[in-house]
Amino acid sequence: MARIGVIGAGSWGIALSLVLFDNGHEVTVWSALEDEVSMLNSLHEHRDKLPGVRIPEAIAFTSDIGEVCRDAELLVLAVPSPYTRSTAHLMSEKVKNGQIIVSVAKGVEEKTLDTLSDIIKEEIPFSTVAVMSGPSHAEEVGRKLPTTCVVGAKERKTAEYIQDIFMNGYFRVYTSPDVLGIELGGALKNVVALAAGMADGLGYGDNTKAALITRGIREIARLGTKMGGRMETFAGLTGIGDLIVTCASMHSRNRRAGILIGKGATMKEAMDEVRMVVEGVYSAKAAVALGEKYGVCLPIIEQVNQVLFFDKPAKDAVSDLMKRDKKAEIDWEES
Repeated sequence: MARIGVIGAGSWGIALSLVLFDNGHEVTVWSALEDEVSMLNSLHEHRDKLPGVRIPEAIAFTSDIGEVCRDAELLVLAVPSPYTRSTAHLMSEKVKNGQIIVSVAKGVEEKTLDTLSDIIKEEIPFSTVAVMSGPSHAEEVGRKLPTTCVVGAKERKTAEYIQDIFMNGYFRVYTSPDVLGIELGGALKNVVALAAGMADGLGYGDNTKAALITRGIREIARLGTKMGGRMETFAGLTGIGDLIVTCASMHSRNRRAGILIGKGATMKEAMDEVRMVVEGVYSAKAAVALGEKYGVCLPIIEQVNQVLFFDKPAKDAVSDLMKRDKKAEIDWEES
């Protein structure tokens, strides 16, 4: 049994806490919100973010960052990506040298273009940082439906340690050395999922969805491999796997926000309606900036940005994508 601290009491933090508890670990969960901690300690259910999922009384909740970090063998950083830097900074004086921190959120910081593991290493340079991602809606993990994820770390022993901590009969975990590829796949698929939702909101069909998924993963892989990620990663769980589930499921807050935008809502109206952090909105500008930095064309992601931040009608964005210059799907070799 390990003592594990989960930083973040949103739906994903709670779902992973249940996995860890089922595996026999001692789990403490931190939230910055006193009201949320009180609600979880009294109701043993997160009625706003994970309704219907019972939380065992043995899982402890606290608003004291020192308490959740103290003597923890593993820290799981599960706050939404826009809060990763501020939370890591808050943790920095509380964690021990060499502390293993696994980041389970998905995003790229807009101002710096840092991945979340980059941010954690900047704020807590003496820590050992890993990432975990994959097609894994909290609503299904909380119900113990079969789910697969992948853990990425620089050292194999770190990845395998986290794999052992999390893996059980309904939560299968693979390992990978491609930390960058895992993070880029997880972050950029949220932007493409916004596009898929917009297409749904416009009333388009399966053909449109399939096109967005396939051309979307092509964009993600082009940029990801140019930045140093591995093509196998983008063909795997945190690439095409995560993209499929996020574009197809109503559990996806990115798809739900996209549907509302496709029906005419503004970006702010859509985010207010979803009532949870829509991480694709926060990663969209960063994705365009990365494309410009590395000289990679990202037509779907660029059109999503036009809709989100420049009031372009979603229907016009789809039309412009369809009217782009003729292309070959696979390059013709000189005969």
